[in-house]
Amino acid sequence: MFARLTRFAPLALLSALAACAASDPLNDELPNMGDFQLGHNIVVADSMQQVPPSRNATPEEWEAILTAEIDRRFGEYDGDRLYHIGVAVDGYALAPPGIPLVLNPRSILVLSVNVWDDAAGVKLHEEPEQIVVMEGAATETLVIGSGHARTREEQMQVLARNAARQIQRWMLDNPDWFSVDPDAAPFRAAPVAPEPVVAPEPAVPAEVTVEVEPLPQPMPPSIP
Repeated sequence: MFARLTRFAPLALLSALAACAASDPLNDELPNMGDFQLGHNIVVADSMQQVPPSRNATPEEWEAILTAEIDRRFGEYDGDRLYHIGVAVDGYALAPPGIPLVLNPRSILVLSVNVWDDAAGVKLHEEPEQIVVMEGAATETLVIGSGHARTREEQMQVLARNAARQIQRWMLDNPDWFSVDPDAAPFRAAPVAPEPVVAPEPAVPAEVTVEVEPLPQPMPPSIP
């Protein structure tokens, strides 16, 4: 199994700098997925392998966070057919603190993914799709390393969110599975950030000219 994972090392090294952390799907534009609606979302991690050097994570933790991120990515789709997504965690590495710019390990997650059509009762492909997920580079991880910049939980969430996005990209590479119209508009556009509210400048009062009438001069006293 270890040899199966390490053969992806060149891909990991090439992809580490190019990859980026996926943003929250609740703030993303969601592509059209035709008649897709998520049925079962099943994640199993009981046979996973940890690839050193790595921080520790339990199968239950991986199952919980991947299930949550797949739900966030696919849960809004309301098509006419149910499809089931099954994910097996093959292996992972959560980068521990290293020596920045010298020994800077990267986090990685390897998954096997299957998709079923509920109505037809069949899997839509012959072999599981193996997906290699990189944590992605951010400014702080390039400078001081992921093991210093992110906690174990943050690394897992970034990997899980990237995994959900890569699963969707693979599924959309097969648009005929879901009767996707290539000219269809996105299922949901990215939310538009509200225009900043600019406080109006205070009004400058116009100059007011007040004319003051001179006071009447007192009459000189009469002299008898």
